[in-house]
Amino acid sequence: MMIGGFFDRHSSSWSADERTQFAELLDEQDVDIMAWAIGTQPFPERYRGELMQAMQQLDYLPIAR
Repeated sequence: MMIGGFFDRHSSSWSADERTQFAELLDEQDVDIMAWAIGTQPFPERYRGELMQAMQQLDYLPIAR
């Protein structure tokens, strides 16, 4: 839900480099990606940048109200 929601919300505006970075991110463990996104673990240096900052906003996750 987190990774797919992020992709659905942001991917249409990504550059080729950002698409490559996201594809590389998909090789990581889901629990690691979630920890990086919610801020319980820092992103590895290779993922630092605007793409990962956007992921940390979590504004792409639907919240039932």
